[in-house]
Amino acid sequence: MVFRLPPDHLPDLHVHSLLLLVLLGILSPPPSSSNYIDPSALLPDAPPCYNSSIISLPSAPARPYVVLDISILSGYVRIVGRAVAWRCYDNSSGASLPPPDRGLSLRGTPYTFSDAHNKFTAVGCDAMVLMLAQGGGANHRYSGGCVSFCATNDSIVSGACSGVGCCQVSLPKGLKSLNFSFTSIRSLTGSTHKDQSGEPCSKAFIVDEDYYAFSKKDLVGNPEDQYRPMVLEWSIGEETCAEVTGKRGGEFDDDYACKGSSYCYDSTNGIGYRCNCSRGFRGNPYLEETEGGCQDIDECADPKTNPCVHKCINTVGGFNCTCPFGISGDGLRAGSGCEGLAPLAIGLVAGLGLLAVLLALGFWAEWFRKKRKQTKLRQKFFLQNGGLMLQQQIFSQKAPARIFTSEELRKATDNFSKDRILGRGGYGTVYKGVLSDQTVVAIKKSKMVDQTQIEQFVNEVVILSQINHRNVVKLLGCCLETQVPLLVYEFISNGTLFNHLHSNQTAPMPWEDRLRIAVETAASLAYLHSATKVPIIHRDVKSANILLDECYNAKVSDFGASRLVPYDQTHITTVVQGTLGYLDPEYFSTSLLTDKSDVYSFGVVLIEILTREMPISFCRSEEGRNLASHFTMLVEQNRLLEMLDQRVVKEAGVRHLNEIAKVALRCLRIKGEERPKMKEVLVELDALRRLMKQHSAEKSQEKLNIPPQSQIQKEISADEPSALCCSNSQQDSLEDALLLSMDFPR
Repeated sequence: MVFRLPPDHLPDLHVHSLLLLVLLGILSPPPSSSNYIDPSALLPDAPPCYNSSIISLPSAPARPYVVLDISILSGYVRIVGRAVAWRCYDNSSGASLPPPDRGLSLRGTPYTFSDAHNKFTAVGCDAMVLMLAQGGGANHRYSGGCVSFCATNDSIVSGACSGVGCCQVSLPKGLKSLNFSFTSIRSLTGSTHKDQSGEPCSKAFIVDEDYYAFSKKDLVGNPEDQYRPMVLEWSIGEETCAEVTGKRGGEFDDDYACKGSSYCYDSTNGIGYRCNCSRGFRGNPYLEETEGGCQDIDECADPKTNPCVHKCINTVGGFNCTCPFGISGDGLRAGSGCEGLAPLAIGLVAGLGLLAVLLALGFWAEWFRKKRKQTKLRQKFFLQNGGLMLQQQIFSQKAPARIFTSEELRKATDNFSKDRILGRGGYGTVYKGVLSDQTVVAIKKSKMVDQTQIEQFVNEVVILSQINHRNVVKLLGCCLETQVPLLVYEFISNGTLFNHLHSNQTAPMPWEDRLRIAVETAASLAYLHSATKVPIIHRDVKSANILLDECYNAKVSDFGASRLVPYDQTHITTVVQGTLGYLDPEYFSTSLLTDKSDVYSFGVVLIEILTREMPISFCRSEEGRNLASHFTMLVEQNRLLEMLDQRVVKEAGVRHLNEIAKVALRCLRIKGEERPKMKEVLVELDALRRLMKQHSAEKSQEKLNIPPQSQIQKEISADEPSALCCSNSQQDSLEDALLLSMDFPR
């Protein structure tokens, strides 16, 4: 009867398929299918160590064995067999009853009784059992035995095999056969005392000690029906590995059992050898690889369970673990893993670190060198542009001029960004800047500077910074740390008179505003010519240099071409500078600069205000391209109305405009000495403005029938400050204008 027990009843089950094996005549095949027994019926509740070692097979034929387990690698087979031998006695007479003693032999087979797993065991209450054993050789004979005695059943303890009802001894190595001899203890001692246990039979058997625990039940029952597990070891031949390989000078013969990718090792029972797959292989070492023998194990197949912490590379019979580049370690989960930096990586990191430090030091040294160079260069420019002289002048004259650093102005203009450009002129570029205190300024960056005129430049900066007139853009200070000095002015937000006159995107300015701007411009020039400590000639008066604030108040700007004229001189000789169309022809031809040069330029501006014509235009005839020449020619031809702005004609009237035109013509005379002074121009223009306002008031009175007294009151109130732009009305009177123009700077 051959079957296997369920896996949960086996401690080391290596073969999980049903094994129907006949062990070379030792295990008899079942005669019919009716002898095949369900193992669950045999051992319904058996743990790894059975509560009872007896397996009852009432219908089994002689000498059947159940195969529980076969291990190819460990070289053993675990079987279940009947008790090997027994002897029963007649309690009344003490005589031995048949059957006789029985033995067990494994000769002629590759099996031996395992000394590592089995114990020779005897059970009974009157038994001295001798074991006559023989090993693999003819001279390998052994003997041994044990005694089991019990007077009564009460003296028997289940689970203990200590000589009371059960005794055990170890087996010798290489045991191939054994016979048992039973002797009654009472007969040897001559005792007449009868056995009180009531158990007439003694039994001897080989049993797997891991699967057997003595029980009182083992003393009863028919020995023919009692089955217990035992372990048989098997090996190849009777020679060791050394003996097998030594036959042919280290070469294996054809009978050598270990096939490819396997190795030989001596059997643990001392007889023959066994085979096992080499490390990294798995399978049957007794078969060729192509027939299902030892096959390579892919240790890297499952990334979750492979032995590597990083990358696993399978090889034939093994595997390699690698760590990331620059990381040291064996890469094994059970080893050092991947920790720390490899020497090469450490060297590389150290080298890169050193290189980074050297680069940082290099950059820092270069930055420091450049900064030091820039500092020296700024100091050089500061001295070269008269910085020390300006500091002395500011201190001695208590001038309000401020000396800015180049870094301040660089930050204020976003490093002189193109987006900050307000305009470009013949003498430089103007940027909008915001100082650290949020003051909005205009910064003029000139194109060139005359190094021979540094002292005069310093004096002009000091004097210009002291100008305190509402119609002159205030110079806040300068920066001398650049190759060309930077001038910082107050910021005027509403653009230039030029844009308001000539742009088609804005509505034409009313005549009243135009005339007021002309009066304010005349007042500022009169102030520069006569009311400052040192007379100042602007030298570039034009509509583009007349700025307008949010209330359209005129602000004369751009003193880049201005010159100071000593009181004891009426003119100075300079290189001709100015803008075509506005340039005094006498100054252009003689290079003699006087205050009358500004008068001429103002005359051109006055014509622009009247006509909204460009100072130079190629749309006019060749002789009329210059606005001043064209205007003079039309006046002489009594064709003034053709040139005047029609809105101005409607608002002011021809008579009034003729008077303004006469003032302009006087300013445009070729000889400077024939031109009026700016004070005279201011008086005339202011008087014409008053007459126009009076005429406008009379017209309004006639339309509304306002009494004379009310008319007077209205005229007076018209001169009062406006609620929105009070500064405009404060120059409505000639007296105020003159007083303002005569105020000396504070």
